[in-house]
Amino acid sequence: MSEDANVPLEKAVIDELGDEKLTEIAGLLDTDAAGAQNLITETVSALSGGLQEKATNGAPEEVDEVRQAFAEVGDAAGAAPLQGVATLGGGLGGLLSGGMMAGVIAKMSKPVATAVSKKTGIPAPTVSRAIEMLIPVLLAVLTKRAASSKAGASGGSPQASGPIPTPGPVPGAAPGATPTGQQGGQQGGGLDLGDILGNILGGGKK
Repeated sequence: MSEDANVPLEKAVIDELGDEKLTEIAGLLDTDAAGAQNLITETVSALSGGLQEKATNGAPEEVDEVRQAFAEVGDAAGAAPLQGVATLGGGLGGLLSGGMMAGVIAKMSKPVATAVSKKTGIPAPTVSRAIEMLIPVLLAVLTKRAASSKAGASGGSPQASGPIPTPGPVPGAAPGATPTGQQGGQQGGGLDLGDILGNILGGGKK
């Protein structure tokens, strides 16, 4: 399941996407399902790596921006459980319409499209269009993982509504990523950004 942090983020996004959307992206790329999966894997990996880079090595304002973006994802997770891509117009409405996380990812989309284009040979404008299709799916996965991590942190009793006191879990951490709470300051609940990154991406949990 996409909310399981032990599942690689790239696979979680492909699973969340579903066959119909995967076929749609394959048509956009003029390739088959395997080719579409390859591009999605490269793209999600680059986006998550970019988030980790901002969180660990970014300027203080970038670290703060990432922290706030994931806090917003956590708030969305507490407010409205998601049931997949079909609900993107519901619980994720705020995130998709000017939400901080969508904005952070959008800022990275052009350099990511360029990098993925160089690796795959697919034109950057086409990759950019695919990224636009992937953003709501990635947000859905992050929100589910935020809810799952929040439930685990509270002993299996997630709050049904209201903002969470700490940033929601974060995508983008590589295994063994160094915690960055000392760099960006710790949030009230005691979870530092490095822990959140590890919990959300998958593979980074102790």
